[in-house]
Amino acid sequence: MTTQPALRRELGTFDAVMTGLGAMIGAGVFAAFAPAADAAGSGLLLALGLAAIVAYCNATSSARLAARYPASGGTYVYGRERLGPFWGHLAGWGFVVGKTASCAAMALVVGSYAWPEHERTVAVAAVVALTVVNCLGVRKAVWLTWTIVAAVLLVLAAVCVAAWSGDGTRAPWAADATAPDVTVGGVLRAAGLLFFAFAGYARIATLGEEVRDPARTIPRAVPLALGIVLVVYAAVGSAALAVLGPGALADASAPLTDVVRAADAGWLAPFVRTGAALAALGSLLALILGVSRTTLAMARDRHLPGPLTAVHARTAAPYRAEIAVGAVVAVVAATADLRGAIGFSSFGVLAYYAIANASAWTLTADESRPPRAVPVIGLAGCVVLAFALPLTSVLVGAGVLAAGALSYGVRSRWAGAGRS
Repeated sequence: MTTQPALRRELGTFDAVMTGLGAMIGAGVFAAFAPAADAAGSGLLLALGLAAIVAYCNATSSARLAARYPASGGTYVYGRERLGPFWGHLAGWGFVVGKTASCAAMALVVGSYAWPEHERTVAVAAVVALTVVNCLGVRKAVWLTWTIVAAVLLVLAAVCVAAWSGDGTRAPWAADATAPDVTVGGVLRAAGLLFFAFAGYARIATLGEEVRDPARTIPRAVPLALGIVLVVYAAVGSAALAVLGPGALADASAPLTDVVRAADAGWLAPFVRTGAALAALGSLLALILGVSRTTLAMARDRHLPGPLTAVHARTAAPYRAEIAVGAVVAVVAATADLRGAIGFSSFGVLAYYAIANASAWTLTADESRPPRAVPVIGLAGCVVLAFALPLTSVLVGAGVLAAGALSYGVRSRWAGAGRS
């Protein structure tokens, strides 16, 4: 084994797209529509479109930055290089802390679908198993992601076919007396929650150090993955609204299972549960990949312990960062209740992308900057959606960022005292 970071460029465009799909077509599609419908009512599809616009701007900014800085770490690297070390640290801190909570929540989703009576045991086992897969190298993780994405897409296609072929479907935007009123605040809140489901395209940029020809591959893979996911989410969201209506969808604990039962296709329910568990596994796999790469990048700059920079000589995996992330996630999944992690994670990720858009604004024409409107819309959208989230999510997220800023100040003062 070696302690010198030396990640290999093994991923092509198809691999990168599949990594993004595995992160985005996760448990969000099985869980995020219910709280979003509770906020937006029949304006759910409008909220989905708004989240997609913000995600597109963020994706474009991230792709241009990733092509220029093809290193592990994503916005941690972009903020550090374009805005200064503090902003990079803040982006990395928000991502690592927020996404670690998301990892634990996703592991609990796996457990709740696979074996509800022992969900924490299953959650910890899933984290351990996927950490081992990641330690075997990024290629093995991508192969597993291919399999999971294919299976989940088949399940979602079956749900849509069952929904639209059944009796009693309605227009997705039809009025529903049991649904919440459509308000601007509600649509914005729903868009912020749905952004959680789109946020996985960052995994492509975070793995920039392991992508072949990143200047060409990343700008192609990011919008392609995002476009595919938007089509899938629009189809599934329309089907759910058409069968259940916004009122019943808002109250559903397992929305897609309720859809197939309401469409007289209850025989599909076990397959939907299996698909949800697989989707959560795929999302968890991609999350651990992304968090470990950001951990690696921050350890290289001594924002995290230096030993976490170790890369295995044979598998080219940052195995210590993988094991550290897996251990923390396993402990949190075994002890904490993180059902509200969607809102908290969304706030942290929106702050992360706000820094990405601010970084993209500083690119020059010679650096392949995106159209000026893209980072402006992306930054404004991130700020608006972040503060439209439920108050608890905003307060917890802001507290996490404040703790990150404090840790940076303490470390900087300590380092300055050491030099003097």
